[in-house]
Amino acid sequence: MKTDITPSLLNTVKGKQADDILRTCVHCGFCNATCPTYQLLGDENDGPRGRIYLIKQLLEGKDVTESTQLHLDRCLTCRSCETTCPSGVKYSQLLDIGRSLIEEKVPRSFKERITRKLILNILPYEKRFTPLLKAGQFFKPFTPKVLRKKIPRKTTKGLLPGNSHSRKMLILDGCVQPALSPDINTATARVLDKLGISLLTIKKAGCCGAVSQHLGEEEKALVFMKNNIDAWWPEIESGAEAIVMTASGCGVMVKEYAHHLQHDSEYASKAQRISELCKDISEIVFNEDYKQLNAPEKTKISWHPPCTLQHGQKITGVVEKILGDCGYDLLPVENSHLCCGSAGTYSILQPVISTKLQQNKIESLQKHSPEMIVTGNIGCQTHLQEASNVPVIHWIHLLDN
Repeated sequence: MKTDITPSLLNTVKGKQADDILRTCVHCGFCNATCPTYQLLGDENDGPRGRIYLIKQLLEGKDVTESTQLHLDRCLTCRSCETTCPSGVKYSQLLDIGRSLIEEKVPRSFKERITRKLILNILPYEKRFTPLLKAGQFFKPFTPKVLRKKIPRKTTKGLLPGNSHSRKMLILDGCVQPALSPDINTATARVLDKLGISLLTIKKAGCCGAVSQHLGEEEKALVFMKNNIDAWWPEIESGAEAIVMTASGCGVMVKEYAHHLQHDSEYASKAQRISELCKDISEIVFNEDYKQLNAPEKTKISWHPPCTLQHGQKITGVVEKILGDCGYDLLPVENSHLCCGSAGTYSILQPVISTKLQQNKIESLQKHSPEMIVTGNIGCQTHLQEASNVPVIHWIHLLDN
């Protein structure tokens, strides 16, 4: 793609990066074929190719409007287009640049500013989010039905294993998962304990930075990234084998710390090491003797691969292999490549599109009458449970028996 980016931008790191990405696009449109929003809305500007042109116009100094901003907002950042693209266009990186720049060009309405400010100042902070969730759960019986289904049930953390192993790994609690489903990391600790691995939680580590990054607040995201690196680094130097992620949305973000901090003289090399050590829990289990964790009985399940796992981290077939080997009956699911509509804060900011994607996904997942739905990301889990007739859980629970 030929570009004419303004000199003032082209001389910046962002401008050069955007120019390089734009020049890899060949206009083929294969991306639209697997884009959830394009499939729903049928608008060229609500597909990756159209959004790329909109970002190109922004970078070239052309007029941009609230309409431009809306089309970029409607992107789920699911990266299905990146999986499909034959040219290897790094669309998500270009989108981050576009969203960051358009925040400077197009003012948002008062309602949008307040909503985004609340999200940015609550969701990434566990100590702020947890009491609000607990209050919602307490008053759940008295709330309207439409709101009630959005408040997840309470779950208990469960017991941590008491063993200590020579092999040690770190695990990220994150920001919302400890409140929404604290049992996920506890179950992970018990599973890895059976495999001879101890998990360490570093309390100073917090939000991975994804919420801020995807809302165009890059500087805030970098603060979260550096905080986590500082928190993990002493254990990394002491020989921790890996940083385990049970939320694939956090996993894809941490794996890209090296990219986001590549120009930071203080953190670049550390970020590179962190990204190398970051592993989804499926990658850890797959390389161990997991067949000892057989299912107590044959159970029919539907597997929902999160976009951040299959498109972001390019991990496909791994969870399916593990669960199949352990005796679970995995049912076929149509259009498994399409997003469920959760997409971080998307379900809050774009509820109409999100709900339609949720309905489509639930229909596919429940088509063959599973006993449960399993996934690998807390956002997908809570979003799908709202509409599901069967339990939706993290797949690691199936190995914790």
